[in-house]
Amino acid sequence: MRRICVFCGSNKGVSASYSAAARELGSLLAAEKISLVYGGGNVGLMGIIADTVMNAGGEVIGVIPEALVAKEVAHTGLSELKTVKSMHERKSVMADL
Repeated sequence: MRRICVFCGSNKGVSASYSAAARELGSLLAAEKISLVYGGGNVGLMGIIADTVMNAGGEVIGVIPEALVAKEVAHTGLSELKTVKSMHERKSVMADL
């Protein structure tokens, strides 16, 4: 397996265990040299998992709709950030990756 696509929240959730799980998964992905494909945000669980993978030297590909880039939630420190027109296109591109 070269890549895994993770759908997760743009907030941290009600329990600290969610953030801990995102960090644990991010560390595991980087250690196993499995690239992360995710929603491209820099906030919440999305930001935590992306930062964890990047900080461990892994590859992260974000896919984010233009409307969210305009709201300044796009993660600018990724290996690659793809901007798409809609949420529908986002899901399609993520599935293709």
